[in-house]
Amino acid sequence: MNDIEKKVTPEETTEQDVMTMEDVEKTLVQIRPGQVVTGTVVSVAEDEICVNVGYKMDGLVKKSDLSSTDVKVGDEIEVEVVKVNDGEGNVLLSQKNIINRKAWEEIVAKQEAGEFVEGVGKEAVKGGLLADVSGIRTFIPASQLSLRYVEKIDEFVGQTMTLKIIEIDKAKKRIVASRKAVLMVEEAEKKKKIWESLEVGSVVKGVVRRLADFGAFVDIGGVDGLVHVTDLSWGRVKHPSDVVSVGQEIDVKILNVDPERERISLSYKQTQPRPWTVAGEKYPVGSVVEGKVVRITTFGAFVELEPGLDGLVHISQCALTRIAKVEDAVNVGDIVRVKVLDVNTEAKRISLSIREVLEDEAMDAIPEEGEYDIEDIPGEEAPVEEAPVEEAPVEE
Repeated sequence: MNDIEKKVTPEETTEQDVMTMEDVEKTLVQIRPGQVVTGTVVSVAEDEICVNVGYKMDGLVKKSDLSSTDVKVGDEIEVEVVKVNDGEGNVLLSQKNIINRKAWEEIVAKQEAGEFVEGVGKEAVKGGLLADVSGIRTFIPASQLSLRYVEKIDEFVGQTMTLKIIEIDKAKKRIVASRKAVLMVEEAEKKKKIWESLEVGSVVKGVVRRLADFGAFVDIGGVDGLVHVTDLSWGRVKHPSDVVSVGQEIDVKILNVDPERERISLSYKQTQPRPWTVAGEKYPVGSVVEGKVVRITTFGAFVELEPGLDGLVHISQCALTRIAKVEDAVNVGDIVRVKVLDVNTEAKRISLSIREVLEDEAMDAIPEEGEYDIEDIPGEEAPVEEAPVEEAPVEE
């Protein structure tokens, strides 16, 4: 009997089969919980997929543990071993654990490098907001949501925001982030650019933010400058509110910049024309204008025509008749009508007269000839002769 015809006994068959199984098992990979392996998708069900990872049993991945449900048979995917045996002989695998671990590593690396992360607000909770940062739940305290007090935290739900990681607790798997820290950095960078762009002598637009007795604080694009009360107007100013109001937009001239002390000096009046340069055009000789008596001296009264522009009414021009003192005709605070007698822009002097206005008004009150009918005059119809009028000497 040759070798081919030789029969195999049952004992020999069992021994050969056992040796074969042992050899096969030696070729299979060994897996352990937490191990990351690469496998091939062998089947796709409604709730899970089956993956061959080279182990004696294929592994199962729930679709909820997949990074993407767009998988098909034959795809190679990276998975983590969750359990080698779930009690029913199944190997449980997950993709999300890998993603979460990588996300943690990236977040830690960015925190160490001082980099920011992107997050999306998910839920308003007591004391703050829960956000999603690369799939990792992150807590943002209410005090770290904004530069100012936040009344409604739920307004941030669904909002994408840039965050700075301020605390990581690996043991508790907890991350704390701050949006306020990012805003502070952005604000500082914005201010730096503004400070670098400020140029002494330039005129910029600003908004009045606050008033004080000594001046007005004006926002000129992110930084505040001070317009001192003396730089608000060419005239006298008792309080800044006499010239500007909070919220008003004005043009201001930059007088001085001190980046170290973060102080900016501004001027409002220098953006306005100097009153004396146009006084001759605005107040021509012979014109009648209104003004306010602002000061009285022994020789006359000073009348303010506009802020920074006063004219003098000599005592001889205060009334129709001679007066002993100016106060007999006008007082400080009175609004008077005056006629412009002379304008000297070089000497910054304007001569005014109240008397000539009164004389003009008196002349206007005299009826013109023929205004009354002779029949309306009682007595004889003889013509009435006018008595000669002597001219009174003009008091200088």
